[in-house]
Amino acid sequence: MFAIIEDGGRQYRVQPGQELAIDLRDDVEAGSAIVFDRVLLANAGGESVIGLPVIESATVSATVANPLHKGLKLEIQKFRRRKNLRRHTGHRQKYTTVIINELQIPGLQVVEKQEAVPAEPVTATAEA
Repeated sequence: MFAIIEDGGRQYRVQPGQELAIDLRDDVEAGSAIVFDRVLLANAGGESVIGLPVIESATVSATVANPLHKGLKLEIQKFRRRKNLRRHTGHRQKYTTVIINELQIPGLQVVEKQEAVPAEPVTATAEA
């Protein structure tokens, strides 16, 4: 079962138990709950629900694992030959890490995957 949610102008594909890095939220602490209410699509095996543009009364609940997580540093260099212009800056984006707990999608029935039963081997018999 998965869902596509929108947060901060970005879309994320989430599943229960997944760890997700979203844009920094200053007002949260570790262990607090976050609810995403802009669910665009949900799928449960064979059945899907598509929102127009969002699914009504659908929510995705998550728990904050790390309120401040820094991403990789981006190095920005500008150089113009023969002009004595050299500029060097960097940027490091800040994120909040959350763990997806559950997806609550009304009208969506979860279809459990059936395990494939191995077929019996076919043996060739020689007829004389």
